[in-house]
Amino acid sequence: MHLAYSAINQANHHPQTGNQTQPDNERLLRYQAYQQTCEKYRREIAAIQKYLPGWLPGSPAREL
Repeated sequence: MHLAYSAINQANHHPQTGNQTQPDNERLLRYQAYQQTCEKYRREIAAIQKYLPGWLPGSPAREL
């Protein structure tokens, strides 16, 4: 989730002008979506841990 959170803070820039194109309301929407996603997975993990105490999601498999 750190990657998702850090993506919120990245401003979109036009290479020619250097001006930001990401308005504050879009950043707020991205942050709210991040919070909702965290809550969803928090509930999913809690449900799994009812049957498998101590279970934690693993890292995604890397493609070779």
